[in-house]
Amino acid sequence: MSAVTPIFRMVCTAATLAGAPPGWVAETLREGELALLVDDGGLEAINAAAHALELVTVSVVRSEKTAARQAQTVIAFAGSLPLVWVAQGLSESVRTWARERAPMTLLVEVDGPLPDVENGRIERFLALLARQTE
Repeated sequence: MSAVTPIFRMVCTAATLAGAPPGWVAETLREGELALLVDDGGLEAINAAAHALELVTVSVVRSEKTAARQAQTVIAFAGSLPLVWVAQGLSESVRTWARERAPMTLLVEVDGPLPDVENGRIERFLALLARQTE
């Protein structure tokens, strides 16, 4: 899933990837790095996602006690790379950070599996990003 040097990072929960079309995640993330957020499904959901994606290992973003601290941890993970951040309830401070940072950032607000329209939005964002890195 992760290229030797990723050109972007994606953060989401295992539930986000549930029901993705076959091969969508592998194709979408071929030049990126995926890290999962722990949700109510816990380790079982992460393990199920790893099996479904045919991954031997998967990165996990550490859990924090507050939503604000969790956002700061995701922001730290993004570093200087473009980011696709899929979550529910993204705060205004996260939206401001995304607008103001230099690397491209796509915020996708969903609760549960990605709808097809959001899959397409992510694909378009990554296609634009790939053209910019050529």
